[in-house]
Amino acid sequence: MPITRRSFNGILGTAVMLPAPLWAQSDPVLDAIRTTLYGSSSEFEEGMAFLVKRGKPDVIPALLTAMRYGRRRSDEITEVMQTLAGENIGVDWFDWMIWQERNPQIVPHPSLIPFKREVLLGIDSNYDDFLRPEYLQPGKMKIRLEEITWGGVQKDGIPSLDNPTLIPAARADYMKDDDLVFGVSINGDSRAYPLRIMGWHEMFNDVIGGVPLALAYCTLCGSGILFETQVSGRSKPLVFGSSGFLYRSNKLMFDRETHSLWNQYTGKPVVGPLVDSGIELKQRPVVITTWESWKGSHPDTKILSLNTGHRRNYGSGVVYREYFASPELMFPALVDQSQHRQKDYIFAIRQFGAARAWPLDAFNSTRVINDAIANRPLVLIGNTDKRAVRAYERGSNRFTASEGGLVDQQGRKWRLTEEKLIGPDGTELPRVAGHISYWFAWDNYLGDTATVYRG
Repeated sequence: MPITRRSFNGILGTAVMLPAPLWAQSDPVLDAIRTTLYGSSSEFEEGMAFLVKRGKPDVIPALLTAMRYGRRRSDEITEVMQTLAGENIGVDWFDWMIWQERNPQIVPHPSLIPFKREVLLGIDSNYDDFLRPEYLQPGKMKIRLEEITWGGVQKDGIPSLDNPTLIPAARADYMKDDDLVFGVSINGDSRAYPLRIMGWHEMFNDVIGGVPLALAYCTLCGSGILFETQVSGRSKPLVFGSSGFLYRSNKLMFDRETHSLWNQYTGKPVVGPLVDSGIELKQRPVVITTWESWKGSHPDTKILSLNTGHRRNYGSGVVYREYFASPELMFPALVDQSQHRQKDYIFAIRQFGAARAWPLDAFNSTRVINDAIANRPLVLIGNTDKRAVRAYERGSNRFTASEGGLVDQQGRKWRLTEEKLIGPDGTELPRVAGHISYWFAWDNYLGDTATVYRG
């Protein structure tokens, strides 16, 4: 049976056994909300009657948390939420999360903080590293607490690969030619990180060509972004892991020094000590392409060994097989599908103070697109079959495809490398960092602030 949104919800929405309350509270609103998970039948009925009589929708975010984990009472909780919202949203947690995203004007009652902490720390006490009360106060977060969701794993339940073992291409007999890899080449140091391995780990921390880097791969949004981890003003590079939390179907990563939560899509801290630091991780170019293509153009490349220190099925097409084959999302995110389907691939660039996306299928009819972002002329070279796109500055040139490179308007051939375009006279034009992504993540995070190539 094909995986659908609701069958995913059934897998991850099963009841979670929670411990006794972490503390006693005197807030009557919090007391009423807690009956959804801890109260007797009579206490639950009394609590819900109190919230209905109170008549304010600010408790819906907390009730949504209860709805997900208190499955025995989800129907009754839904009735209360519909009464408070004045809308018939239905009985699906997914639909209610979309409703909540559509209604940012509803400010959660303060009881959401202790209740959500209690529920999530009942899943993994290590979540206290991220969810300290002082981090969750209004005005302290860059994202909405009510939209942070549990992704089904504990902290580091998806283990990062830190300085992993690499082997020469000739020894990678486990790879098939059409397996996709993340290809990175910096200062002559070429590496391949297969998606069939990275899908199980979603993060590596490594040094490539002398540059400390982290690849943050959100399998749910199809996005692998390469970030520099040496940040100005800090003595050591940041080291990242996967928190176990999601925001609008995108992973929230964390740094191991401060335990701040970071938005994988923007490279900015959103919860915790670094929120007001002004840090935004610098992107580096990375390409998705086939192993055959990468090793052919980079014969000296190294590639991840299967000896990762973890026991996983690293076979081709195994990890997230059903999700990648499905048009549905696993977790809720509001998305405009009037022009593109939610899981259509795009190539995304956020540079030069602007953001622009190119649908991957734009490269079906041409390998080369001459375009611009923020009045900065770019040339993009893409291949839909390999899911590969590279972008470079192009100056005043306009390029067309030629065998083994590009030709400018004067008929001169240019050579492509992973870091720059090189002209016949030695002129160099730098590569511009970008990444592949599902449409929904781009649209949900950037929306009207970004532009989209229309062809």
